[in-house]
Amino acid sequence: MDDKKLVLLHTNDIHSHFERMPQVGSALEQLRSRQRSSELIVIDCGDHMDRMRPETEGSSGLANIAVLNATGYDLVVPGNNEGLTFTPEQLGVAYTQRNGFSVVCGNLSDKDTGEAPPWMEPYRILDKNGLRVGIIGLTAYYPDFYTLLGWNISDPYETAVRLTELLRPDVDVLVVVSHLGLMHDKAMAEQINGIDVILGSHTHHLLEEPLFLNGTYIAAAGCFGKHVGELEFAYRMADKQLRLVKGLIWETDRFPPSARLETIIAEEEQRSSDRLTLAVARLEQPLYIRWESESPLGNLLASGLRNWTGAEIGLVNGGQILQSLEEGTVTQYRLLEICPPPINPCLIRLPGHELRLALEEALLDEFILKPIKGFGFRGKLLGTLCVSGLRIEYAAEAEPYRKIRSVTVNGESLDEQRMYNVGTIDMFTFGIGYMSLSRGQIVQYYLPEFIRDVLGDQLQNEEELQLCSDRSWFPVSD
Repeated sequence: MDDKKLVLLHTNDIHSHFERMPQVGSALEQLRSRQRSSELIVIDCGDHMDRMRPETEGSSGLANIAVLNATGYDLVVPGNNEGLTFTPEQLGVAYTQRNGFSVVCGNLSDKDTGEAPPWMEPYRILDKNGLRVGIIGLTAYYPDFYTLLGWNISDPYETAVRLTELLRPDVDVLVVVSHLGLMHDKAMAEQINGIDVILGSHTHHLLEEPLFLNGTYIAAAGCFGKHVGELEFAYRMADKQLRLVKGLIWETDRFPPSARLETIIAEEEQRSSDRLTLAVARLEQPLYIRWESESPLGNLLASGLRNWTGAEIGLVNGGQILQSLEEGTVTQYRLLEICPPPINPCLIRLPGHELRLALEEALLDEFILKPIKGFGFRGKLLGTLCVSGLRIEYAAEAEPYRKIRSVTVNGESLDEQRMYNVGTIDMFTFGIGYMSLSRGQIVQYYLPEFIRDVLGDQLQNEEELQLCSDRSWFPVSD
């Protein structure tokens, strides 16, 4: 009996790199043309959207949906950049414009109803030439954030076990589309029997050849639209056991850009740019940012975080702001350019000795010049700490971790044993950058606001604009 074929084409973590989407579309079109539609499934594994890009920000994700529609996906799984940077209402508006693809995620549901919204389903079963293919979607587990947005998120591993047990008797092949990261994909393959294929994402890993663990194939296609993955399996109807024929990673640079997608993207870019021309504020003088030292724009954001959270102290790393602001009108587009990260304000309680440690580290080049990737950060270097509510005296030439001579908090000497309320950013609570700031007690995350929303409010406050040039860091002779 002749072998039959099942082909999976997959992308992941494109992060609104619209400049590469025409080549992704062309690659998928050419690869699709080599197969019968009855043998083929085309899947995006999440984080197609990223609000750092004006096309996505100005359209609330509709530009991405237009590209997904035109590219011809069968199924997408929302990643954390979809689920955590848009409200459920915004996602509902965007995904109801989908055409031809399903949105699948098994571990997200509405907090009030306990059910998936109408535009999403926990799993999907596709019939491919008589082969029943079950597809489970899973997204990264951030319960504190999802709850604040009105979602209930279930443990993805427990969800995978439950849905595998549910679907396995009714399907011939089971595929998990995972926006969890390679470590979790390996754990699922090793510990959950019955999964045939895991298509991975989230940690931006590129598997040039599929892994094979405990009878499960694991594949992933890197990030930013640089690659498209292709898995081709053979099987016989008698036993329907998949045998890998080839597992390839295609560089999208090898494919000419799709003229159709270029046109769609140019139109979406223009519409989004037009929407972002709304004025946020008007500045009478420029505001500059420096990553290596305190600066007015960094201080303005630190003070805004303090005000936003009602804290005693405000803290933010200067690297969150990418450019200085010139005199004149500041538009939403310009605010996005200088402060693109999808990072949220956060209120923590931090002991004085951990605060002092972070301030000592903020004087060291190994922290100031540290490259940071992931966790919402969209800059280049960590940068020093910009602060509000503090006065710090330091000896620049002293030994590392012994530079600070005094710290006062709103006029009173720092008490190293006291707990302080600190308005800062969620990134620090993940143990990224200044590690001691992750050792506080998390009081509250503020969603759906980003730190650029805080900065936008500050730019409209004349008193704050006057105060942001005041210094908080004072060098003294040793």
